[in-house]
Order: sequence, then C-alpha cells, then structure tokens
Amino acid sequence: MVSRKKSLLKAVLSLFFIISIFLPAQYAFTQVEGMTVRYVRIGALQNHYTAYGSERASTSPRPWYEGLQWPAKYPDTDNSVIERFWFGVRDFVDKDGNEFEAYGVHSTAGYVGNSLFPVKLEQTAKFEHPAVIVDGINVTAPYLQDVDHYDPDQIPDRILTNVVNTSMGLTVTRVIYAFSQEHHDNYHIKKLIFTNTGKVDYTDEVKLEQTLKDLYISLQVRYSVSREGSFSIMGGQRWGHFSWVTKRGEDYPENAGRTITEDDPIPHWLRAGFSWAGQNPSNDWDNIGGPNRDGDGRLRAIQHAGIVVLHVDKSATDKSDDPHQPHTLGWHAGDTYPSVGDMSIAAEPQMIRVYEMLKGNPHEGQGGNYRMDEAYFDQNPNPYAVHGDRGGTNVWTGFGPFTLEPGESIKIVLAEGVNGLDRQTATRIGRQWLRAFRGEDDGPFELPDGSTTTDMNEFKNEWVFTGKDSIMKTFGRAYRNIKSGYNIPQPPFPPPLFEVNSGGDRISLEWVVSPSEGEPGFAGYKIYRAVGKPDTVFEKIATLGPGARSFDDTEPRRGTAYYYYIRAYNDGSNNTTGETNPTGELHSGKFYTMTREPAYLQRAPGKSLDDIRVVPNPYNIRARHLQYPGEPDKIMFLNIPGNCVIRIYTERGDLIETIQHTDGSGDASWQSITSSRQVVVSGIYIAHITVTEDQIDPDTGDLLYRAGDTAFRKFVVIR
Repeated sequence: MVSRKKSLLKAVLSLFFIISIFLPAQYAFTQVEGMTVRYVRIGALQNHYTAYGSERASTSPRPWYEGLQWPAKYPDTDNSVIERFWFGVRDFVDKDGNEFEAYGVHSTAGYVGNSLFPVKLEQTAKFEHPAVIVDGINVTAPYLQDVDHYDPDQIPDRILTNVVNTSMGLTVTRVIYAFSQEHHDNYHIKKLIFTNTGKVDYTDEVKLEQTLKDLYISLQVRYSVSREGSFSIMGGQRWGHFSWVTKRGEDYPENAGRTITEDDPIPHWLRAGFSWAGQNPSNDWDNIGGPNRDGDGRLRAIQHAGIVVLHVDKSATDKSDDPHQPHTLGWHAGDTYPSVGDMSIAAEPQMIRVYEMLKGNPHEGQGGNYRMDEAYFDQNPNPYAVHGDRGGTNVWTGFGPFTLEPGESIKIVLAEGVNGLDRQTATRIGRQWLRAFRGEDDGPFELPDGSTTTDMNEFKNEWVFTGKDSIMKTFGRAYRNIKSGYNIPQPPFPPPLFEVNSGGDRISLEWVVSPSEGEPGFAGYKIYRAVGKPDTVFEKIATLGPGARSFDDTEPRRGTAYYYYIRAYNDGSNNTTGETNPTGELHSGKFYTMTREPAYLQRAPGKSLDDIRVVPNPYNIRARHLQYPGEPDKIMFLNIPGNCVIRIYTERGDLIETIQHTDGSGDASWQSITSSRQVVVSGIYIAHITVTEDQIDPDTGDLLYRAGDTAFRKFVVIR
C-alpha cells in the first residue's frame, strides 16, 4: 500500500511539473509577503517601505512607531505613525459580477490577500554600500539586506519599486527616490502610477476589462513629530495625539511653473501639508517644542513633517501638471474614517461612505480643506480640543476624479520630508528656556528675526516655528530636483572600505580611495569624530588631499569611546549654477561610513599586578559626566593583565558581574550593571582579578606574572 501511495505521489508531482512548464505566463505567481519591508538608510531622512503599498510605522519587532527618522543619526527621532491610501470608483462590477454603486479599496495590512495583492518590492542601489569595520567588526553588515540590485547608471542613490494589484483592477506602482547629496537627503520623492490593468490578484491574468469611472485617490498620513518629543509631551503624542496640521499652496495655480532660486528658496506657494507637535492640556507648562524639562532643556519636538505635491496628471491622456489638484489638501481626524467592509456586495453602504470621503467630504465632519493650526491654535493650543479623536490628526490629500480606460494610467508625484531646528540650536534655545523656567534668566531673549522678548515661551516657540520655513525650503529643493529631471549635482563616491582600529597610542583609520579619484574637481577627504557616543555632534578633525589612504588620531584620551566617519569631497566645480541647491563643495554621504561601534585608545597591559587601578574611584554620580563623556556610568580597570578574568563582588561577598578580558590590552570597562541587568547601588565593591595566561615582558623576556596569579582592588560607588 505504501509503495502504491508513493507511486501515485510521483505521478501527481510529475503531472504538476508538466503543467507548470506549459502553463501560460499570466498564471505565474509573483506574490510578495504583505509585510515585507525594505529600509532606505543612506541620508539624514531614513524610512522603511512595506510591500502592501503604504506604511504602518509600528512594525514587529519594534515596540514603537518606527519610521521617517530625522535627523537619522540620533535615536528616537521617528516621526511617522501611519499612512493610509484609499481608492474609490463608481458604477463598478467586481470579478464575481457584483454591481456596486461605489467601490473602495483601503490600502492597509488587514486587506492583504483580500483586496491588496503585493507583487513586487525591490530596492536598487547606485553602488555597493561601503564596508565599515571597527576593530574587526563589520558594522555595515545589516545594511546589505536593504538592496536587491545595483544599477550604476541611476542618478538617485536608491530607487525602491513597489507594485500592488487590487481587487478593483487598479495596479498601484510606487517608485521611491532617495539621495545622499547633503542638500537633498531629508526628503524622499514618491512617484505613484495608478494603472487600469484589470489584474485583481497575485497573477498577471487580466480578469476585468472595464472603465474605472470617476476614480478618487485619497492619502492620509499621521505624524508623531516626534517619538523623542513624546517623552516630553506625553499623553499619546507618540502616535500623534497632539499633532497640528497646516497647509500651503492655496495660490499654487497663479505660481505654477515658477523657478525657485537660492535668492528666494522658501516657496510657500507649493502644494504642501505638514504637521508639528502641539500642547498636551495635562501639562501645566508650555510644551511646544518638547523641551527636556527634567534634563538639559533641549527641545526634542522640533520636527515639521509632511508632504508636497509635485505633479498630478490632468488626465490619462493629458500628462501635464494640473494646477488645481489636489482637490483636497488639509486635515482629517486620525481614526475617524469609514471601513470599506469585507469587499462583498454587503459592504456597498460602507463603500459609498468611503467614496463620499474620497470626494473631499470629511467623515463625520472631522476634517477640513484649510490650515487647521491657524484656524484654532490661538483659541486653544491643544488640537485634540478641535477633533476629539484619540488617534490624533492626519495630513489629508485627495486627488481626482479620473477616468481610466483599460491600460490607461495616472501619475502623481509627491515628496515626503522632515526638517526643523538643528541639534545645536535646539540645545541652545532649550537650555535658555529651562533657565528662564527655573527663574534663573529673565531675558531679554533673542527671536529668530533679531528682535527680543522677555516672554520665555514666545522665545522658545518662535524658534520652533522656524521649522515651517525649513520644511518648505526642503519641499522647494524636491521641486527643483524633479524640474531638473533629477539632474542634481553629484557628490563623489564614498570610500568603499573604511577601517578603524583601536591602538595603544593612537586610533588608526585606513580606507580604500574613492572611485571618484581622478575625476575633475576631486579634492580629497574629510574626517569627523564624535566623543563618547555616536548620536552627538561630530567635529571635523582632518582634511586630506587626493590619494590619502590613512590617518592616525593621536588625540584620544584613554578609556573614552570615539566614533568616526569619512567623506570624500569635491571642490564644487560641478555645483556652480544654484539651479537645484546652494553652490559649493559637495561631500559623499556621511551615513555610508559612520561607525556605530566605538574605538578606544588602548594601552599595553601593566607590567605588575601592583599597577592595576580602578578609575574613577570613588565613582560619584554627580560627577559622572566629567570622567568619560557620553558614558556616564562607566568604570575602568587600567593596567590590568592582557588576559584575565575580573570578578566584581559586593562588600559582603556576592558575585554581581564577571568580565572576560581577552583582547591583550591593559584596559577593561564596566557600565556599573550587574549580570542580572541591575544598576549597582551605593556601596563598597571588590574587584578580584585572576590572570589567565602567563605574561612575558616583550622587551626583556622576563616573566611578569603567571596564569593563576590574583589581585584585589576595592572601589566605592556613590549614587
């Protein structure tokens, strides 16, 4: 019996194989898992894109809303919460013959396999990501999975292509363009093509051949602006609960086609909508800008995030830009929207409600085609008082109506970006505001226009609101980019290999020269360094000419962590017109070579166990920022044997941590954390050092200490 079953199975498999050979191409599956993600991580703005066609920023395994990180080198600078697309048509007949007065598709993860069928998500890079190695650790290895293909002829650093079929027979193609050029790296351009293909599932088979009548397309995006700012604002701002929305471009039809120049780089006539963080009424202090009131005062919610409309086809046959689109540009309550239902004929009433919203009618009146913040902020700085929607506020953009015959398409081009105060200014303004808040500074305070005020909140807020000009400048550069045909001046390529090695008297940097060496205008390399942590200000420490391949940093202090990046640069001879951005030198993207692992100045091991020191001793939490910048809880064991075990005990003899020291240096560090991940409390501690290998003096050949030798050191922690 078993033999007969095996024979039958072989026959079935053989038949399946034969059928698969002769099966028409339209039946070939190209299914992509709906939650497949590709990351774009080459500029100051970094984001992920999901196969089903839009993004929900809370993605596993992340326990927070992840996405639109700006500035990306700092942690917790995520600004995205959720992006929702809807598409609706009237007088529609589905593949089963059901007739709908209105039919709608909602682009969200819950409809994958029902009305959304992702068939492509791929990212193409202009060149391979450089290898960055710190003390033998390849810190860029995780980035290699971002890219599927390479195309040296493309202009953007990255092009991401996403294709989704829908049950409407409308195929949506998203093409994302990202750049590392320093004037264009805080926005991503999104080209959206909506084609009446008649494909309604994962196959290439055309199952619908009908005109899509009065197609409306609606996009609602919610921004948290920002995750870090929510630590100050609280009360749900991590999902955009207190986000305001504003808009620009009411006068776009009169200005369409204008040239933007460096003399007037802030085009408020562009069609744009963006968000910024408002007031939580639970706070009895002005939280605009998210000042770190319990820390250093730094403003943590300085971001302005949003979308600019760069092009909308007038129709399927007229590909010129329609200056009267989008038909809706404003705000909508975050979680107040109609469900499209289960896609059956029974869901027709819900779909009619969806269609009404797509035409520009806010669902349950929760939205508007105007500047929300300017209409209400002066009455109440809390946007929740306007909409009462726990989900917060969306930027709402709507397009249409369009009619698409089979095979016809509509193209819409957007750019999504983030901008605001830089880290240094946010720190300076926040610290001054905090001194005033504590009654230590009465002003006057200088405003962005050079005038002064004695109102500490006006001072802070006016600086935060300069982000409105900053984001429009960003949108202006995106506009200039597409007007040039993406022909922005190109920086040189980064070095394809950057290696950093800790040393006894220096930290050594080596690299493979940029592929751009030898090109006209190539000027050399600039090296930048950060102290203590990578998410801080990097300072330039060296400028080197063409042909340089190494640099020794001899300034580091023992025990302090150092981080680096290298940028190839040109003299700006290819960037003189100012057509798309400021003129001058151009530098390769710093994120290509930025190290994420620390390098240290490591001394040779001590020549006697008597040389061992614990630094600082005592450790005092009040002085924690003075000893090792960026690593406030760090305690160092210095002049130790090159190979040893350090066991740390409480005064009563409880073992709380074991450090295996095997790198041959005389330095080891401890972050004041026990093996059970608890921060140590105040008290006396004992370090027991056991030598694990004989140590020979390299100069004399004498035995310095033997494996098994031990030493004890007491040290004090005051917290």
